Amino acid sequence: MTFLPIVARELRVASRRRGTYWVRTGAATAVMVLGTFVFVMWYRSSPEDTALALFGIMTGGAVLYALLSGVFSTADCLSEEKREGTLGLLFLTDLKGYDVVLGKLAASSLYAFYGVLAVVPISAIPLLLGGVTPGEFGRMALLAANTLFFSLTIGLGVSSMSRSARRAIAMTFVVLLFFTALLPLCEGLIEEFGTRISRAIPCLFWPSPGTSFAYAFDIKYKKDAFDFWISMAVIHALGWLFLVAACVAAPRTWKDKPAGARIRQWREALHAWSYGNPTERAAFRRRLLNRNPFFWLAARARLKPAYAWGILGLIAGGWLWGLAKYPRDWLDGPMFVVTGFVLNLLMKGLVAGESGRQLAEDRKLGSLELLLSTPLTVQDIMRGQMLALKRQFLGPLIVVLLCFLVFMFAMLPQTSSADERAFCVCFWLAVIVMLVADCVALAWIGLWQALTARNPNRITGRNLGRVVVLPWIGMAFVALLAALRAMFRGREPSWSELLLAWVVLGLAADIGFGGWARYCLATKFRLAAEQRYARPAGFWKRLFGAGSEREGGTNQPAISNQ
Repeated sequence: MTFLPIVARELRVASRRRGTYWVRTGAATAVMVLGTFVFVMWYRSSPEDTALALFGIMTGGAVLYALLSGVFSTADCLSEEKREGTLGLLFLTDLKGYDVVLGKLAASSLYAFYGVLAVVPISAIPLLLGGVTPGEFGRMALLAANTLFFSLTIGLGVSSMSRSARRAIAMTFVVLLFFTALLPLCEGLIEEFGTRISRAIPCLFWPSPGTSFAYAFDIKYKKDAFDFWISMAVIHALGWLFLVAACVAAPRTWKDKPAGARIRQWREALHAWSYGNPTERAAFRRRLLNRNPFFWLAARARLKPAYAWGILGLIAGGWLWGLAKYPRDWLDGPMFVVTGFVLNLLMKGLVAGESGRQLAEDRKLGSLELLLSTPLTVQDIMRGQMLALKRQFLGPLIVVLLCFLVFMFAMLPQTSSADERAFCVCFWLAVIVMLVADCVALAWIGLWQALTARNPNRITGRNLGRVVVLPWIGMAFVALLAALRAMFRGREPSWSELLLAWVVLGLAADIGFGGWARYCLATKFRLAAEQRYARPAGFWKRLFGAGSEREGGTNQPAISNQ
């Protein structure tokens, strides 16, 4: 028998995929565009400072990409096999647990590995400027590979013990957040309020890739190289621990076993906490059914809005802690901008992840056809889903918008001229407008993608790519051209022009993709719902929304949405 047969098979299959080559090309192109923009923006600084800034941004992006790869690549690889009932068939053969786990690792992580592999050589360009040493480059390359292994194995370990895709992805993110941020935060709190306790426990900074990233630079590495290497060793050991756990758990967790009494009690308690007791469920059901039947179907978990409020509460708690710890630095303009960026991306991610979830689940389970056979019209279904999204996200969205206004008024006293004050107002108003427009577009795109996407777990990434990433890529090219023009003309780029370009590109993406999705929902809803297993269209058709018309459906008669 061939050693690791699934690994060999998956590598041969991946070598024939177009995406294997597109990932490397896209990652390298994105890093080169970003690096060129940073180089042009820092062209007046010394070569050493320019090289250090360029190297930090490139390697920071590579490490962050590697850290999040487990969430998107391996978090649902084994749990998907469990849901489809194919994992048990693999174990009817002579395959062992490590054969299946390593095979899924090779199949799911190849794109992420090629993305990191394309970025690492480009990050060596700052070596030519003289501000980065070969040791820093080597340590950063090692850190990116180590972080990628760490993230992918965490996704495998969580996936081997899960069955639901959403729970596996969420739990993988939580575990990564625990090691990367929560443990260092606990260590900081202990050092601040309990010096005696901090001497008696191991350093909680070591499992965080952020610690390795900070100590990879010569400034800290020369003072304490031990912290860098012990952090790398701890991260690598944790990766092997999760990988071994996945190999052990995969052959034992694929069977559908009846839950024990204690587990059933916990499930019943969680269900009652989320949905309420029978009396509360009946009252809640009548209230929602009177407005829209699909509204009740998509929003029957009455405590679903608490998730968004809980995440905002955690961010608020961390922000208030930083304010108490560093009051002078925390009330500075850049901190307001960073906080606004995090809140902006968070709200868009939550809306993109929830917008098409209900329709995608109904389509996968086959219950969407039952809905369409009822007196419900397509307009009723879309209106009910929009009401559910409003119930879940309207309150948190209003709070985030109010925070943006507070940040704007807090930054106004820090400006020194009328032009800076005008730019500050325009910037925050543009952020507010773009957040609302992007959320609306993401809601419509998510609904349409739920009917057409072959893999519902990738809907969130595709939607964010269209509405968020694509305008930023266009913005990078505009900023690069503006920086080149400013360099040859001897003046700084106009930030007002860049802000205007960002708004125009963002609104164009919202109107284009969101409007197209809404038009398709209004005219092709039933036709898309019945074409569940057609072949997908090409890359460019999928990117610009035309891929929603599946092959084989052009000769079919149009079906009314009413």
